[in-house]
Amino acid sequence: MATVSIMWFRRDLRLTDLPALTAAAAGGRVVPLFVIDPAFSGTGVPRRAYMAAALRALDDSLDGTLVYRHGDPAVVVPALAAEVGAGQVFVSRDYGPYGRRRDAAVAAALGSDGGRLVGVGSQYAVQPGEVRKADGTPYAVFTPFSRGWRSVGWEYPTPPPEVEWLGAPDVDCDGPPAPVETNVSIGPVGEGAALTRWDTFLEKGAAHYHDRRDQPAVDGTSRLSAALRWGTVHPRQLLADLTVQEGHEAFANELAWREFYADVLFHRPETAWRNLNQRMDAMPLDTDADARRRFARWATGTTGFPFVDAGMRQLLATGWMHNRVRMVVASFLVKDLHLPWQWGARHFMAHLMDGDLASNNHGWQWAAGTGTDAAPYFRVFNPTSQGERFDPD
Repeated sequence: MATVSIMWFRRDLRLTDLPALTAAAAGGRVVPLFVIDPAFSGTGVPRRAYMAAALRALDDSLDGTLVYRHGDPAVVVPALAAEVGAGQVFVSRDYGPYGRRRDAAVAAALGSDGGRLVGVGSQYAVQPGEVRKADGTPYAVFTPFSRGWRSVGWEYPTPPPEVEWLGAPDVDCDGPPAPVETNVSIGPVGEGAALTRWDTFLEKGAAHYHDRRDQPAVDGTSRLSAALRWGTVHPRQLLADLTVQEGHEAFANELAWREFYADVLFHRPETAWRNLNQRMDAMPLDTDADARRRFARWATGTTGFPFVDAGMRQLLATGWMHNRVRMVVASFLVKDLHLPWQWGARHFMAHLMDGDLASNNHGWQWAAGTGTDAAPYFRVFNPTSQGERFDPD
């Protein structure tokens, strides 16, 4: 009888350049699995809606064989492995705080029955923890990290493997995630949609990215942050198409920022919600009833500062916000309104389709002056001059 293994999809909802799938396919038949984790209920509605759309696209590419299971992964994954006689469950490694705890629990549960959780690859070009100083310690500043990141390098993306799928309806499965109602337009989602968007950006926008990426009224960015968050495209696929020109180098630099923040969170998981620079714990902030009222004005885009309000309304209406505006509204919340950066980070995670703990929360710490490469606590993004400079019309 042919060997059976499980490919447990998580933040890698694609078939191309997926090392874990290639490894699984090499051993025989593969059961494609996605687990509807109860932890998802605490995530933002736009993010869950995007996930559901990406799963539909993945299932279409699998001819409807994707197996859904609902429940605690440490229970349902070993149960499925026992049902189908799978000795190995392949995954892309997860380096986030929750993902590491979840995978440790699943690995222990599988191991008690003689099974294995096999991590291959990740959602990053360079795995967190691989870029280090000469003395073996991690980097705390972006620029030297980015040089080390480039010197470590990454492999060329691989095509989808030939796979003998063993899935629905031959394997019992639960239904897909419940429909998520949201006023946000999700748009085209999935591996094909991400690659189409990338091809368009590469042809029409990438060469000018360094000049246009700071203009919020211009479609000058790739808009692939949610696709990267859910792994419908891998950063190696993007990096493979970049050449040595200013716009392409600027775009690669933004991918490096994403991987820098993932590296920081990997080494310091407590900084997801606590100041990386603990000296800033002494900075007085407002948390009283009046502070809550100021936060509500900020969250609803009714502060009276046009650039700030436009960004906050863009977030509520689209589930996305331009990066320049993210920096401005974050600075405004912390340094003009004197509110905790964690309030803003939670609001973003509740409304962003691309909500990623490492990038979001360490981006907020950058703006607040509490994290790595941080803008000093006394540096403020003037919301009026920023609007006049980057979006005068």
